[in-house]
Amino acid sequence: MTELRHLPVAVIGAGPVGLAAGAHLLSRGLTPVILEASPSVAASLRAWGHVRVFSPWRYIVDATAGRLLETSGWQAPDPEALPTGAEIVERYLAPLESHPALAPHILFNAGVSAVTRQGLDKMSNAGREEAPFVIRYVDGQGEDRRLLASAVLDASGTWNRPNPAGIDGLPVQGEKAAATRVAYGIPDVLGEVRAAYQDRHVLVIGSGHSAINAVLALLDLQGEAPATRVSWGLRSNRLQRLLGGGLNDQLPARGALGLAAGRAIADGRLDLLVPFDLQRIETQGEGLLLNASVAGQDRILAVDRIIVATGFRPDLSIAGELRLDLDPSVEAPRRLAPMIDPNLHSCGSVPPHGVDELAHPEAGFYIVGSKSYGRAPTFLMATGYEQVRSVVADLAGDPVAARQVHLVLPETGVCSSAEIDGDDGSGKSSCCGGPPPAGADACCAADATAKAEGATGCGCGTPAATQHLAPEPAE
Repeated sequence: MTELRHLPVAVIGAGPVGLAAGAHLLSRGLTPVILEASPSVAASLRAWGHVRVFSPWRYIVDATAGRLLETSGWQAPDPEALPTGAEIVERYLAPLESHPALAPHILFNAGVSAVTRQGLDKMSNAGREEAPFVIRYVDGQGEDRRLLASAVLDASGTWNRPNPAGIDGLPVQGEKAAATRVAYGIPDVLGEVRAAYQDRHVLVIGSGHSAINAVLALLDLQGEAPATRVSWGLRSNRLQRLLGGGLNDQLPARGALGLAAGRAIADGRLDLLVPFDLQRIETQGEGLLLNASVAGQDRILAVDRIIVATGFRPDLSIAGELRLDLDPSVEAPRRLAPMIDPNLHSCGSVPPHGVDELAHPEAGFYIVGSKSYGRAPTFLMATGYEQVRSVVADLAGDPVAARQVHLVLPETGVCSSAEIDGDDGSGKSSCCGGPPPAGADACCAADATAKAEGATGCGCGTPAATQHLAPEPAE
């Protein structure tokens, strides 16, 4: 067996969190090897490079990575500006990739296929924690290669495993056959793929920020090409969760997404289908014929294109020979899962967490970044940076620093626990901080406060938007 202390730490994925992990390892005197399946860094960010994020630069640049960049004369962007995905790559990740301290440690075109322990399968106990990790990967020439490592940080993300359109977690009948007319995530409808969506009837499925971004982009396209029609299918009848915290959101751009969506609904610029359950897709000529349930009633809808923005899920296949402790529903580390589970998670606040919450029975193996959140949708880059800071400190033999975790994230202003989302019979949600004062024309306490200060409200459940909860007629 090779002694672990002589081996590098393997980092899978050269996205924002993977590169930050590399910077932290270097700062601690450890040797990283970053394996990236693509020919360049941040392949996922490049895929949504046209999207402007709602987190300002101060949440996007990892502090340790920023200090490393400054040694080569890098100038930090305006901390309060909101970049696009492409700008994050161009102004931050590409300079980090090419920094002379980090560049020699990145292997491109290195698609990891499996991680195991040297000479041991999942069932073997003897000498397990002293055995190096073996990372199997395929290089750019298609050759199967192996790398030994003392520890592994899996920061490979979830972008390449989008959730399908089915409400049961499976592709609906005909979804795969209609693949050329079904897009996942946030396609560039105003740019690269505009021709596929202009003057077409497009159905967006999903209720998170990705879905809102897709809908708003389509409405911008509609403004330039009025024949473009937008339908929006939401799986649950909870408009306050769709619109977010509005003015109560500590990231103003994130709140603005919900407010803009609320205005579009109130103005009748789209068909809102709530609750929506797509069951079958049939290709007919240049269009698609859909069998669905809308508000409990069977419907047949005719559309031209579908955008599925229902989130992502982790690919755990590479760790099949490792001993993981994952929550059975969220697919996140078991101790982290209750903090981020959308069935339990409330008001956008994530408790501080680090190496202890990310640990598995397989000592030295950690899932970090968006992949650590499993199927939960609330991940921010700042979370991943604090994760790798904590994990790397522990690997470097500094358990005190590893457990001094200070993660303060901007709250969304909208809660998602069953108690908060539920209707107490009054028809008013308490989503933004408890019920409104008696007699107030408001949906919650924060809504009443906002209106008292001269604002239009908190944005989480205005009467104008609520009018449109019933599904609009389609075709």
